[in-house]
Parts: sequence; structure tokens; C-alpha cells
Amino acid sequence: MEKSSKKFNETAELEALLFAAGDPLSKERLAELLDTGVVEVSDLLRQLDKDLKDRGIILRETAAGWQLSTRPEYFSVIDKLSSTVTQKLSSAMMETLSIIAFMQPVTRVEIEEIRGVNVDRTLTKLTEFELIEEVGRKPVLGRPILYGTTENFLQVFGIKSLKDLPKISN
Repeated sequence: MEKSSKKFNETAELEALLFAAGDPLSKERLAELLDTGVVEVSDLLRQLDKDLKDRGIILRETAAGWQLSTRPEYFSVIDKLSSTVTQKLSSAMMETLSIIAFMQPVTRVEIEEIRGVNVDRTLTKLTEFELIEEVGRKPVLGRPILYGTTENFLQVFGIKSLKDLPKISN
């Protein structure tokens, strides 16, 4: 009985940490905070995921680690709670973001060739939203900026890594 009670307390501590953090925490960071090992944290994460099966929140793994998140099917209820208007991505922003996600690293000119329109303002907004960032310079005349997605992009779209993006056919 003692071991079961201790397991419950550790799972509750894990849940409290993830709730309070808001941002994802790696297994290593969780192990450090819980004063335990990474293997034990993996066991606790599995238990917490199981405990949340019929709840309004889920345990989600992102590129940066683990976090608690609202279950997607309850978004409409949560949306009612919000008294502020959230900024949404326009279709132009989504198109540009998609091009960057699938072709990165990519230059502004390459994006404009695909979209057929100027994307300066769109790139600025996507950068402000921390969905894209400058990842280098292309080694050609003029050394144009190369853009790529951020870790925040992965978190916002619930993607563990870029490998999880759907495959596109040419």
C-alpha cells in the first residue's frame, strides 16, 4: 500500500509540475525536479497519461518535452471562456508557413515564386508569432536570408518533429 501511495504522490507531483510550467519540460528536467531518474519519469508519464484518459486534458509530447494540453475535442468550450480575440493565421500566412515547413530552409524569393505574391509582411507576422525564424544565409549572390520553422511552430501545431509532417508528392 505504501508503494502505491508513493506512486500516486509522484504522479500528482508530475502533474502539478506540468500544469504549473505551461511550457514543455524534458524528461531530464522532470527527473531533476522530481529528484528521480529518467526511467522513473517515463513510468510516471505513462501512468499520468493513463490517468487522464477520460479527462478534459491530455499529456502531449512535443519537440521540447512533455506538457499538459486541452483535449482538442473541447476547444469550442475553452474558446467561449476567452474574452479576448485571439489572433488567427490568415490563409496567406498558412500558405507561406506551409511552404516554409515543407521546403525549409527557403528564401523569400523562393516562397514568392511559389505563391506568386510578395510575402514580406507575411514573413514579418510569422516571425512575430515566433512560428518561423532566420536560420542562415543562402551561399549565393546577395546571400538571401533562409527561413525555417521554430520549436514554437512544433508546439502550436502539436507536432513532435518535422519528420511527423505529412509526406507531399511532387
